[in-house]
Amino acid sequence: MALPQKYLNRKEEIFQNYLSLIDRHIDDILTGRVEKMYELRDMAAELFIHPGHLSNVIKVHTGLHPCYFYEKKLIEIAKNLLQDPANSIAEVARKLTYDPSNFTKWFKFFENLTPSQYRKSLAAEN
Repeated sequence: MALPQKYLNRKEEIFQNYLSLIDRHIDDILTGRVEKMYELRDMAAELFIHPGHLSNVIKVHTGLHPCYFYEKKLIEIAKNLLQDPANSIAEVARKLTYDPSNFTKWFKFFENLTPSQYRKSLAAEN
């Protein structure tokens, strides 16, 4: 059970607001309300704090860089989109604001598989 907002310390509040902002922003990207992926400075501006402060608070609070949470969420969504064969890899890349060749490199960096290899591994499981 999550604590009510008034019981959160400031670090936890910033972290939870950051996670909520990631979810909202990615939803905006996927629905076409926004065309450009936020950078850390954009997230900080939305939260009305300095980018360095945002980064430091999240690193101290979680032990991980803020980008870790952003990338983790994007990978989850990419994997979900790739599960539907109706979505081409290029379409998935564009939905997530990537150039298709950069998307493949990015995906492979995090998953140690290309999007195509990921799809083949899903087919082999079924």
